Amino acid sequence: MDIKIYNSLSNQIEVFKPLKEGQVTIYVCGPTVYNYVHVGNMRPVVVFDVLRRLFLHLGYNVTFISNFTDIDDKIIKQAQKENLSEAEIAEKYIKAFEEAREGVNALKPTYQPRVTKTMDQIIQFVKDLEDKGYAYNVDGDVYFRVSKIKDYGCLSNMKIDDLLVGARIEEDSKKESPLDFALWKKTDEGIKFDSPWGKGRPGWHSECVVMINSLTGDGRIDIHGGGFDLKFPHHENEIAQEEALKGHKIATYWMHNGFINVDNVKMSKSLGNVILANDYIKEFGGNTVRFLLVNTHYRLPVNFSNELATSAIKELNKFEATFKNLAVQMQLNNLPLDLKLDDSKLDIQAFLEALCDDLNTANALTEVYRVVKESNILLRNKELNLELLNKDFYTLKTMFDILGFKFEYPLLSDDDKKLYFDYNKAKKEKDFATSDLLRAKLIEKKIL
Repeated sequence: MDIKIYNSLSNQIEVFKPLKEGQVTIYVCGPTVYNYVHVGNMRPVVVFDVLRRLFLHLGYNVTFISNFTDIDDKIIKQAQKENLSEAEIAEKYIKAFEEAREGVNALKPTYQPRVTKTMDQIIQFVKDLEDKGYAYNVDGDVYFRVSKIKDYGCLSNMKIDDLLVGARIEEDSKKESPLDFALWKKTDEGIKFDSPWGKGRPGWHSECVVMINSLTGDGRIDIHGGGFDLKFPHHENEIAQEEALKGHKIATYWMHNGFINVDNVKMSKSLGNVILANDYIKEFGGNTVRFLLVNTHYRLPVNFSNELATSAIKELNKFEATFKNLAVQMQLNNLPLDLKLDDSKLDIQAFLEALCDDLNTANALTEVYRVVKESNILLRNKELNLELLNKDFYTLKTMFDILGFKFEYPLLSDDDKKLYFDYNKAKKEKDFATSDLLRAKLIEKKIL
């Protein structure tokens, strides 16, 4: 089955063709760890987790990379504010991010590189750019010469001349052009590293490029993802540096997810409507956050509100109840719960087609609703069709796994099965006192 992706580089839907047959490498820009992550930070986590799960289901060998920016001006300021070292601040907020990632049931990346652990490679990368004439040193600050990249602006569809018209440059600026960006910054404040240009720290735009190169060898990946706000200048500058040093684009496909709104207003610190991810997960659940994020196409804005979260919980409870009832009936009829069935034996074709169409999770959810409805009709029948029972259970199990929903169901012991059969017998014989008693026990065990 072909996977079609909207490529931000070409601004059109393209059929995915991997660099290596049967393999896919995905890089997603991770957080700058200076504070607790908000629900907006969870959108790329969930979006690209679903994409990864889709590739895995289709049989690809997936390498998934997402970094931590663990040195930055914001980290230094936060360290001073909390009277901690930069390393302690980074560890504190990496831990909080990992808690949120696990909370929304996202798979752990194959690699999670950190800037501070990649410093030698970053310094060498900047030096190589300088040696090739793409970078220049001014009093310990090193800048990238944007003018040397002919197709600069290819991702954001911006032209150098247009950018220059709108750019402003301070009178005392050391840069040759207002568009040139920092590769290395001389500093006396906070953590700093030795380099050929003196003590300093790297510019943000070089870090992801170097981490990709250090983990892939040739610096080529299939898919580069992140939030829409990273498209320019961060991702644009990544492309420019890789093109300068290696002569090729760093990624074949670029995918950008949309913003988060809160009560139909864009979430921002200035408006004071930022929702912290871990707080929201604790209040409404990780499945709820995932549902709100996959219920809308990844390129469109997503709205968060308490009303929508409450509504999502109701829908998820229906999903879980149906799945649990299917699992119970599977066990009562001695059908296994842990097989891996071929897609041809599942009712999943339309679901996969939706996801393969530029990760259309909203349409995929429509298919989940359909199968849940059909499963409930099946479960209400007096005589269960075991073939359909098996098919529906594994169909939903597969759908939930790809979308990343985590639902629980009871594992029945022989005593539980006897209790269930005795309950049905009492109902059939209209022994309501006994059936009510047994029903209460089944509810306590979460079987009903």
